[in-house]
Amino acid sequence: MAAACFSSAFSEIREGIVVGTHLPIVLPAPLVWLPAGHPLPDGRSVEAGRRSLEIAGRTDASETLLVLLSGGASALMAVPAGSLTLDDKRGAVDALLKAGADITALNTVRKHLSAVKGGRLAAAVSGRICCLAISDVVGDDISVIGSGPTVPDPSTYADAWRHVERLAVKGRLPAAVVEHLQAGVQGRLEETPKPAGARLERSITRVIGSRRDAMSGAREAAEELGYTVSVLDEAVVGDARVAGPALLEKARTVVRETRRPACVIASGETTVCVTGKGRGGRNQELALSAAGALAGRTEQVAFASIGTDGIDGTTDAAGAFCDATSIDRATVHGLDAAAYLADNNSHRFFQVLDNLIVTGPTATNVGDIQIVLFT
Repeated sequence: MAAACFSSAFSEIREGIVVGTHLPIVLPAPLVWLPAGHPLPDGRSVEAGRRSLEIAGRTDASETLLVLLSGGASALMAVPAGSLTLDDKRGAVDALLKAGADITALNTVRKHLSAVKGGRLAAAVSGRICCLAISDVVGDDISVIGSGPTVPDPSTYADAWRHVERLAVKGRLPAAVVEHLQAGVQGRLEETPKPAGARLERSITRVIGSRRDAMSGAREAAEELGYTVSVLDEAVVGDARVAGPALLEKARTVVRETRRPACVIASGETTVCVTGKGRGGRNQELALSAAGALAGRTEQVAFASIGTDGIDGTTDAAGAFCDATSIDRATVHGLDAAAYLADNNSHRFFQVLDNLIVTGPTATNVGDIQIVLFT
């Protein structure tokens, strides 16, 4: 985003930072590279968040703060609120992720533990703000993308606490986080900037890319390869273990009367409830659940799920693929697919089968994409 923006459209740049996990470009002179942690924030993320607030505070009434925002920003730019520490925030995020929190629940809590999210970055600016966002959020809610640093926050401390109770994670949260959220619920802490307030009237945020752009690109590529393509508009969400077989069944229904070879394209963002000790990510777990659903069938079907940013969970893979032979091949290697799924160890399962999809970081994040091929 930085490369495209600063190479073509803008010349009067006084200062700026680019925050990410890696540096895929040569930065123009006014910009400074700041590496940071993802999916859990680290000390570098705090430094990036503080630098962002400093630049926002130096944007005077005659200037515009330009924010190029994408998924992952919640971890990459982190400033703990009040007396909270980085470890407090990391502990909270880790507990929510392992409990299977979706992005709305996760970011609602994040916004209320942060000094930069939930509109607080925009509140630090005296001048105008223009935010261009690439969405990895189903529904493209601009208050959820990157935890909405430039827009009013419609959620409250009470909403955040309801997510904590619904996911039953209170006992796994750091004590300081519980105390902070409870203080907010009781009205002892200032809320995030709200839509009815005047503090963010100078801020404009627009979504310029989403999962539908990824599906459009995949459709063009599949059609060039000779496939009859069907695109599912409904997002793939929910528990990855359930979503994989459900998507396969939906794809079969869609292509029942379709000329072969056929391709079904879907996208979205599932969740994983971590109960095991293995390694993986939602895309690999989705593919593993689909492999089980394909076992014993004679149809020629291939299924893949990929994170568009090239990163799935904490692994080096973007995702994985499977077909009707996956379970038989796993058995030859002594792998029990059900046991690997129960242990959240999808990465090792597909690593043995050589069915991981490894792209490396793509520098673009518009959620996950699923491809189902029928021959």
